[in-house]
Amino acid sequence: MWLLDHLKGLALLLRRMNAIHKNHHQEGDPLRTGTILLMAVAAGITVANIYYNQPILKEMAISLHASDVEIGRVSMFAQLGYGLGMFFLIPMGDMVNRKKLILLLMVLLAVSLVLMVLSKGVFFVWVLSLLIGICSAPAQIILPMAASLDKVNRGKTVGIVFSGILVGILGSRVISGFITDWLGWRYVYGISAVMVVVITVLLRLYLPDVKHKFTGNYIALLKSTLLLVKEHRILRESAILGAFTFGIFCSFWTTVTFYLSGPAFNFHADTIGLFGLVAIGGALVAPYFGKLADKGNTRTSLMMTVGLIIISLILLKVFPLSIIVMVLAIFVLDIGVQATQITNFARIYSLDENSHSRLNTIYMTTYFIGGGIGTFFGLLCWKHGGWELSTWQMLVWSFVALGIVFFSKK
Repeated sequence: MWLLDHLKGLALLLRRMNAIHKNHHQEGDPLRTGTILLMAVAAGITVANIYYNQPILKEMAISLHASDVEIGRVSMFAQLGYGLGMFFLIPMGDMVNRKKLILLLMVLLAVSLVLMVLSKGVFFVWVLSLLIGICSAPAQIILPMAASLDKVNRGKTVGIVFSGILVGILGSRVISGFITDWLGWRYVYGISAVMVVVITVLLRLYLPDVKHKFTGNYIALLKSTLLLVKEHRILRESAILGAFTFGIFCSFWTTVTFYLSGPAFNFHADTIGLFGLVAIGGALVAPYFGKLADKGNTRTSLMMTVGLIIISLILLKVFPLSIIVMVLAIFVLDIGVQATQITNFARIYSLDENSHSRLNTIYMTTYFIGGGIGTFFGLLCWKHGGWELSTWQMLVWSFVALGIVFFSKK
């Protein structure tokens, strides 16, 4: 019944987009509201597959007769695959037809998900997790594609698509835990495979065709990607800023689980998972900051967004035992982090209209490296100083981020 309701909803979305398509056909509008929403949903459904495993690893271990260490590698391989896809596949969006590349990877993703449902041993689950991570790259191909299609409201459009990615990341943990509790972990991947197939059909029908502009070979493409770092100061500044803010985000969500489950609150896993819904609310508000970027006020926007991060962390330090403050702080923190990324996207996509995918590769690779380092330092601080030291670490990182904005090029 749950799956049937979702399929009906997707069918309704299809009819609405068809109506929008007819109404705007003669206007020559390259990017319509329905198309933007479709791209956001597609990006969210795709990227969620990397994170479904995190709350259900214990159930997977029991089912596959694997140890905690063995099953823990499932998450590692999924992240590794995503990193490989970002570096080696995303730049191809500037060299080949983006629509065809997205559809090919989506089909491979659906096949990998079906094979995951049928997998019997932990080794095959590792391999398939790696493939699922690689084939989830369309989420980061869709994002620069949206930026290239809407030059007037680029910040707003990128914000909507990026919010789809964030909702996919944050909502995946809640969804997979719920489905696993009721049906089992294999149904998580089975239902995801159905959603990927449906969204692939919709993309095939309504995603615009965009001509590629890079004419060299693949090796030249990768070399040109690295040269962009040297060429654009704004790209370097945005990437480092993104790394620090995403590092704060990952450090927070890694340590807050221990904090909420500890003596201060003694919350169970299902209750802790509900805090992710607050973060989703913050992600949905963040696109409004893209409007400031569209008006050219990028530094003002970044000062505001990093300021929100600092405010949220100060609240956590002043009122460490208040649940109301915790909810408010999570909401404000998530707005600050995600709005910073949206503004960064608007900045880097304005640098070179012919290199959006390659610019995204540099930014997102640095972004996830920052997330990994933030997780490492968050765990290190938790081990040696608990929540008190962890929040100090995040606060220090937020002031470093503010310094980057203050000394950045307009």
